[in-house]
Amino acid sequence: MSTSQKEYKDTPIVMVKAQDYQPQTIDRAVERLWKELCIDPSLFCGKKVLVKPNLLMRRRPEEATTTHPQVVRAVIEQIKRAHPAQIVIADSPGGLYNPTQLRAIYTTCGMQQAADQTGAVLNFDTGSGAVAVQQGKLCSEFNLIDPVRQADVVVSVGKLKTHCMTGLSGGVKNLFGCIPGLQKPQLHYRFQSKNDFAGMLVDLCQTVAPVLTVMDAVESMEGNGPSGGTMRRTNCLIASQNPYCLDRFLCALIAMTPQQVPTVQSCIERGLCPQNDADLLILNPDALPCQIADFQHPRSTTIDFSGNVPRFLQPAVRFGAKHLLAPKPRIELDKCIGCGKCAESCPPHTIQIQNHKAHINYKQCIRCYCCHEMCPVRAIHIRGRK
Repeated sequence: MSTSQKEYKDTPIVMVKAQDYQPQTIDRAVERLWKELCIDPSLFCGKKVLVKPNLLMRRRPEEATTTHPQVVRAVIEQIKRAHPAQIVIADSPGGLYNPTQLRAIYTTCGMQQAADQTGAVLNFDTGSGAVAVQQGKLCSEFNLIDPVRQADVVVSVGKLKTHCMTGLSGGVKNLFGCIPGLQKPQLHYRFQSKNDFAGMLVDLCQTVAPVLTVMDAVESMEGNGPSGGTMRRTNCLIASQNPYCLDRFLCALIAMTPQQVPTVQSCIERGLCPQNDADLLILNPDALPCQIADFQHPRSTTIDFSGNVPRFLQPAVRFGAKHLLAPKPRIELDKCIGCGKCAESCPPHTIQIQNHKAHINYKQCIRCYCCHEMCPVRAIHIRGRK
């Protein structure tokens, strides 16, 4: 048995009930996560701890796009019991990465309140630097935001959501917020296929190496996530010290196969998590459902049927599936406000604002759905050929 296999055999995933965001409910649930996982206080004692939420964009907590501030607050309170040297809340959301943007997002998403309640430090340092990749397959280094580089340990606090490109926005995907601002579209452009992009995300996760990942699944997002879907109550918190096994469990929870979640498939291929969710170590003291069979998937999730045709035709089938059959981002011009967020986040720069409306050049579109992800008024939808 390899080291990675031994780690996932011995590292549990814990799921506990949390039916609302009342402080006492979340405090109790997070405390149970700590207890079930047997978190050693020495993990945080005397250390500079980074708490990394999912702050994709400027959205209110009730919109189920970002990590709820009550979950962040409760996680910080648990860490404080171990007497860390400092706790910093930091993320690089989509779009510009500057103090003005961060202040607006922290305030709207509730992180300012979480910091005020706990004494944690909100990050406004927008510096970054190169960090060598650990055990990477596709990358040799990443440019990471300074709070990540300066932390002794990282705690990832994500939001359970579907994702139009990666299928699932779980523990691995949450760490994409360690890349500064508009450098994210550069990585989208560099790694245009879903599998390569997923492999890059796994390289990133192995480099950041969070010591704990907590998923806010009290209210989740289904459908065309991570920002254009709909809220669904799933009434739980989920955590593990192994983000790869955690994502394998989340994949099963929302009734997706590993083939539909390329980050999970990449983790399986690297031996970071098991092929079968039955091989995971699940601690479920509240006997919660381990699969939500009718959880709505993104429109962009398609089945690769190329294995059913002769080998010499498979590249052509895959090309057709990507460029002809793959759903496209479509702009609803009546809703578009011409703010330019989509153009700003577009990796190949195929979007132009003309007469205060966004227009996509589909000949150059790489189907990354960044425009859909970053539209503040949900004017961009994922549609099929028609």
